[in-house]
Amino acid sequence: MDKALKTMIDNMPLKTGRSLAEWIKVLTAKSFAKHSEAVKYLKVEHGVTHGFANTIVTLSKDKSETPEDLICNQYQGKESLKVIYKQLIDTVSKFGTDVIITPKKVSVSIIRKKQFALIKPASKTRIDLGLKLPGKELTARLENSGPFGTMCTHRVKVSSLKDIDNELKRWLVEAYEKAN
Repeated sequence: MDKALKTMIDNMPLKTGRSLAEWIKVLTAKSFAKHSEAVKYLKVEHGVTHGFANTIVTLSKDKSETPEDLICNQYQGKESLKVIYKQLIDTVSKFGTDVIITPKKVSVSIIRKKQFALIKPASKTRIDLGLKLPGKELTARLENSGPFGTMCTHRVKVSSLKDIDNELKRWLVEAYEKAN
């Protein structure tokens, strides 16, 4: 299991008042048509922060798939991109203990108090890194969010480790700081 996710799950009883298993029981007692409805329910009815609520809902959906399974499935047939994914995770993990890494079916959300980045294998040769940088001007490299819609404001196409340069790291730090 990803270290940050394991830490989050371990801290869940202290931070939310219940363990992951207890939260899953709370969710299974109700029926939600959409992921966002379950997240809103946990936030409004139980006072759970967005990061924890999103993680609880994500992990409650398919108990047979671990976070490792979700990542493995995302990079099936795209194994050459896994080293880029790991470097991005290593980079954001150094920002602080409040970074939450939440694997989903097709992407990985990177959350502080709010989501500030999203990692998605876009093709066999490229990862799309979504960033939440409201008000930041677009550049040739820092593009419109494209397929991410409102989840992110910008997108950077990452095809090799050399694309994870100081400029990209600065954008990640900026997005992290704005998610406070």
